[in-house]
Amino acid sequence: MTTVDRPPYRIVGTRPIRHDGIDKVTGRAKYANDVQIPGHLHARFLRSPHAHARILSIDTSRAEALPGVFAVVTGKDFPEVSAVLREQTEGAMANMGLLSRHIMARDKAWFRGHAVAAVAADSPHRAEEALKLIEVRYELLPPVLDALEAMKPDAPIVIDGLVTNTSRTTRAGGILGPGEDGPQSNVATTFVMELGDLANGFEEADIILERDYHTTAAHQGYIEPQAATAFWSTDHQLTIWTSTQGPFAVRDNTAAILKLSPGQVKVVPAEIGGGFGAKLNITIEPVAALLAMKCGRPVKLAVSRLEVFEAMGPASPAYVHLRMGITNEGRITAADTRLIFEAGAIPGSPVPGAANCMFSPYNIANGRIEGIDVVVNKPKTLSYRAPGAPSGAYAVEQMLDEFAAMLGKDPIELRLLNAAHEGDRRINGVACGSMGFQETLEAAAATDHYRSPIEGPWRGRGVAAGFWGNATGPASVIAGLLPDGRVSYIEGSVDIGGTRTTAAMMFAEAVGMPVTDVRPSVADTDSIGFTSNTGGSSVTFKQGWAAYEAAQDLKRQLIERAAKTWDVPVDRVRYEAGVCTNLDDEAKTLTTNQIAARMNGTGGPIIGHATVVPRGVAGGFAVHIADVEVDPATGKVTLTRYSCVQDVGTAIHPGYVEGQMQGGAAQGIGWAINEEYVYNAEGRMENSSFLDYRMPTALDLPPIETHLVEVPNPGHPFGVRGVGEAAFVPPLPAMANAVAHALGTRMYDLPMSPRRVLEALARQ
Repeated sequence: MTTVDRPPYRIVGTRPIRHDGIDKVTGRAKYANDVQIPGHLHARFLRSPHAHARILSIDTSRAEALPGVFAVVTGKDFPEVSAVLREQTEGAMANMGLLSRHIMARDKAWFRGHAVAAVAADSPHRAEEALKLIEVRYELLPPVLDALEAMKPDAPIVIDGLVTNTSRTTRAGGILGPGEDGPQSNVATTFVMELGDLANGFEEADIILERDYHTTAAHQGYIEPQAATAFWSTDHQLTIWTSTQGPFAVRDNTAAILKLSPGQVKVVPAEIGGGFGAKLNITIEPVAALLAMKCGRPVKLAVSRLEVFEAMGPASPAYVHLRMGITNEGRITAADTRLIFEAGAIPGSPVPGAANCMFSPYNIANGRIEGIDVVVNKPKTLSYRAPGAPSGAYAVEQMLDEFAAMLGKDPIELRLLNAAHEGDRRINGVACGSMGFQETLEAAAATDHYRSPIEGPWRGRGVAAGFWGNATGPASVIAGLLPDGRVSYIEGSVDIGGTRTTAAMMFAEAVGMPVTDVRPSVADTDSIGFTSNTGGSSVTFKQGWAAYEAAQDLKRQLIERAAKTWDVPVDRVRYEAGVCTNLDDEAKTLTTNQIAARMNGTGGPIIGHATVVPRGVAGGFAVHIADVEVDPATGKVTLTRYSCVQDVGTAIHPGYVEGQMQGGAAQGIGWAINEEYVYNAEGRMENSSFLDYRMPTALDLPPIETHLVEVPNPGHPFGVRGVGEAAFVPPLPAMANAVAHALGTRMYDLPMSPRRVLEALARQ
């Protein structure tokens, strides 16, 4: 571990056992599919067998007449929510009208697996039997399954009336409104970012490279399929128990789609069996809710693994055209890129993520980024850990390796020469804040891994860097002092990666009590203030701020109670490490436990609280090193050694940080050499199971080495930087650079599967 100016801590930086660990290893933890409401019904979807089809009619009468069936819903049961472009909120992440139509088809099925109806019955088997009785008449339409094909003038239109939105800040896209006219398109959104003088930058270059890169769709790999239970009470209140990374987003968006008030909806987040961004927004919750509203009974809706693959959405495939110029000394003079990302059936790909991150590790004075969001006949793509950034880095980091080879420079040396520093302006116009990229590169160069020789035929080493901007958002905490001196710590952030414990650690550090005396829990949306999603590498940052502020509030009240007990002014009480001391008579002390035991007699309950929207976010940088061996007979790529080096700000719980780094690396390695969605010409996914969709297992990976670089973020009381997503950005290019080194030829398309490797060898 490399640490730069980190203050000493008692709890931060240690490795306590996670507070929810026993519940999870013993099976006591309750996940969404464990929810059992007395008398609940079981729901199932009827999904389109066609990738693109007009729905001529849906006859549900026979299903509704089946004994044991309590409700059937189709698109006509959903309220009409506008999908018109001009009526969308600027900067909206999704068009609610189109999202509603994606959740349940209206006049068209946009992809194979698009829900066209749903049934609630007294058993799962009865619900499935009822699905067979629903008659749907389709008019088949030609599907378009690739972004480049979808952009052609004669391509089939996926969404009737969709027009291109050229606003830089709006991702939502939308359709024409009544009386409006315009060219329909599958291009939902375009934007351009520019900095400096691009033409002059290329004139200054001694070497210019121009390449095309392609990344495929990849599944997030969460082990828990989506599940939700909804109950509509007689007083018109909706409660939803669900697996989600954003309970408040589920509340607000479900309310918007069903035209309810947010105050009518309560969301209870269950434990979550993985998400990686795919569970940030609503997918099935409005359908469970509508069924419950229609029949007046609780309804549980849980999808199968097949439905996850066919309907829930992977990471976006991307095409990247990149042109860069560099001097003979190794200085980047210009960069120009065109990013084309598939959004799936409705607008909203992560192309902004690629645009904002791909060049951010480097100081590039002249640049242009064009982003294009394209709809195709596939399910809406969903976020996947640093969404968009891996595809952008896949292009930039490979081209830098080509430059390094042409100039005879060490790959890390070239990156150090061009590394951005605080105050440098990125192509997106944002000035770089506090950063530890240089320290991370230097730490990577100093590792035993990078300094060790790599020998033998068909062996190669690759290095790549990656950036993620990290995020923030509103966060809320209620910290109630218990009579025994412990604290009930209630937060609004869903816990995916151990954030209960990291929040408890920061609170305990600030208060000065053992972390075991803090009892963290996650509340429902009625029981805690608004808290933004668990995503964007934001949780430890924003919850850490909330924990710190709640601790200050609690300490203030403890000092007031001690002062009241001693009848002295509050400025005559010193608080330190859980003990109040009377400065007029230092023999007089009161511990937090003693104050807690008498709090009801000295003024009532003591509750610290905080609601924050913290600023001071700092991006995260990672550098990965990969060693591979390629079998020229079979094309198989074997990973022999892998190292992750990352600026983590302050490692609140080093074990969790290492786990995030290793997990991000493992997922990126899988995307690089194995994982892809395979569709036939009719739009059917051919590998829609974990038997056929090949993710790496422990047998496929060597031990992943981690090297933590701590450059504390000055914008946070504990120096926190998000760590979960930067670790996912370098693996794609690091593996590509290693394979290129091993083969002596470069591959520009993922995954680098045995078939593609053999094809590359055949081209030599």
